[in-house]
Amino acid sequence: MIPPKPPAREGRTSFWRYLRLFRKDILSAQPARLYRAWMAEFRTPFFRSYLCNDPTLVRLVLSDRPGDFPKSDRVREGLAPLLGNSVFVTNGEVWTRQRRLIDPAFEGGRLRDTFPAMLAAGEAAVERMPEGDVEVEEQMSHLTADIIFRTLFSIPIEHRTAAEVFRLFREHQRTQPILNLGALLPLPAWLPRLHRRTTVATAARIRQLITELTQERAALIAEGRAPDDLATKIMTARDPVDGNGFDTAEMVDQVAIFFLAGHETSASALSWALLMLALHPEVQERVAAESVALGETPGFSAVAGLRYTRDVFREVLRLYPPVPMMVRETTRPERFRDRDVPVRSQVVLSPWHLHRHERLWDDPDSFDPDRWQDAARKAPAREAYIPFSAGPRVCTGAGFAMLEGVLMLALLVRAFRFAPGLGPLPTPVAHLTVRSRDGMVLRVLRRGDSTPK
Repeated sequence: MIPPKPPAREGRTSFWRYLRLFRKDILSAQPARLYRAWMAEFRTPFFRSYLCNDPTLVRLVLSDRPGDFPKSDRVREGLAPLLGNSVFVTNGEVWTRQRRLIDPAFEGGRLRDTFPAMLAAGEAAVERMPEGDVEVEEQMSHLTADIIFRTLFSIPIEHRTAAEVFRLFREHQRTQPILNLGALLPLPAWLPRLHRRTTVATAARIRQLITELTQERAALIAEGRAPDDLATKIMTARDPVDGNGFDTAEMVDQVAIFFLAGHETSASALSWALLMLALHPEVQERVAAESVALGETPGFSAVAGLRYTRDVFREVLRLYPPVPMMVRETTRPERFRDRDVPVRSQVVLSPWHLHRHERLWDDPDSFDPDRWQDAARKAPAREAYIPFSAGPRVCTGAGFAMLEGVLMLALLVRAFRFAPGLGPLPTPVAHLTVRSRDGMVLRVLRRGDSTPK
């Protein structure tokens, strides 16, 4: 069965009709030809945009000359209410300093430290999972929020503040597209940025709650009573260049992106993974058989044996990259594929289109985890697979996300069977991440049971 994808727009359209389509869903607003084109130019009355699927251009922008293609301010326009001046939107020396302070907390050896909290969240999710017709996006959001709070602040999702942040974030992400209209229109600094009222209100309350958590943790650090979790590691880190760490305001910005990157993106990937397993029961049973390797009390090293489950998760990230588009900006005139690209043009790199490109991948729209064990069929991954970006700005939590995704799939499929729910297949849309337009209901049956309870 071919996995669902949004309907692509055929032919040309006016800028103003594009804005209307864009406001509903950025993916279905894009033309079908992007699944075959190496590059496409989009001209508006206010700026030029170039979507690049040519792997040579992707490598140029992300890896070869990343300093010449900083994050676009148009991305900041949409995400500023929640993310402030976080590492996700900054550039230059500010970004470099932020990464110097953050990266050590996510180094390979530190992943082992987060494993017990991650496992506890997964086991709690197994206990919490209902049977019958289940809205799995809600369940996966709950699970990944629990993981990020346990690993970041050593508190479970049932903690009062954690539960409130989780509730608000669900409301926030449904109102917030990847880019808002302020990113597409030239607005002077003094004008409102065209955010929805709910977007601004929920972001403000989330940041207030994160500020309280951060201040509480700073007090525990000062008293020498802080747990050795990610928040403590980052808040006690000192920049080797200037000797300073993050102050409270800076830490709030970073926690906001940790919550977005460590919760929302993972919830997206796990939801689509469960749908793919429901649609491909033979793949699901292979994952279930492999999950036996975890044993009764899973250890960190046991995850390394989940090779097929890892390939399943890789394939899901190919078909449903949680962040479907990234935007950079030119700082000088460029020449792309014999075409002049003016300064301050928008360069769009689309994992969504790159991962399904008809001229790069064999059978690009199929769900086939076995492709990752075939040298020829997985070859495009070297240059056309960027679920975590690439180059210096590769996601610092990529290893965390892979560990989380593989472990959670194994725990869930070991305990349950997943089957398609009634009604049509979910349609992907892009909010903050790739989600289902109308939710994702699957039939869930505990293994060993003959009928759902």
